[in-house]
Amino acid sequence: MKKIIHDKTFVPFLTGKDIQQAVTRIAEQINMDYKGRSPLCIAILNGSFMFASDLFKQLSIDAEISFIKLASYKGTSSTGNVVTAIGLEAVLHNRDVILIEDIVDTGKTLSAFLPQLQDHQPASIKICSLLHKKEATVHPIKIDYLGFEIPNLFVVGYGLDYDGLGRNLDQIMQVEH
Repeated sequence: MKKIIHDKTFVPFLTGKDIQQAVTRIAEQINMDYKGRSPLCIAILNGSFMFASDLFKQLSIDAEISFIKLASYKGTSSTGNVVTAIGLEAVLHNRDVILIEDIVDTGKTLSAFLPQLQDHQPASIKICSLLHKKEATVHPIKIDYLGFEIPNLFVVGYGLDYDGLGRNLDQIMQVEH
C-alpha cells in the first residue's frame, strides 16, 4: 500500500509486527541489564514518542520516563543545527539514564546533546534507538540498544514524520524512488 504525504509517495519498509518484535527484544535486554536498578528513560521528542511508549510498557524493572525535545530536521534533510525546545527537569546526578531515540542518522543531534547530559553527572548513559542509518553517520554514536540498522533512506511512520505528517502510521515507510 502506497501513501502520499505532501509531495512524496511512500511504500512499506518495516511492518508493525517487525517493529513490535524489535521493541520486545530491546525491552528484554534492558530488563536484564538493569535488573535491581531504576533507570531514568529520556525520550527525545517528537519522533520517539511511539517507540518510547511501547518500549516503556514492556519494561518490568522499576523505571521512570521523562521527555526532551531536540530538533535538527526540516523537510527531508538535517538543518545542521540542534535546537532544544523543551528542557529536561529531572535530576540526573548519579542516575542511570537511557536516551530513547527514534532514529540516529548523522549523529549530530546526540553528539550535541550528550555533553549537556554529561554535565549533570549521571551514573551511566546508554542510547536506545529504533533505527540507525550507519552509512549517514558523520558523528559516531555508540548505540547500546538498537532495533534496526537501515540504509540511508528517508522514512516515515511510527513517530517519524515528513514535515509533521506520517507520524501516526503503525509501520515505517520509505520514500518511493
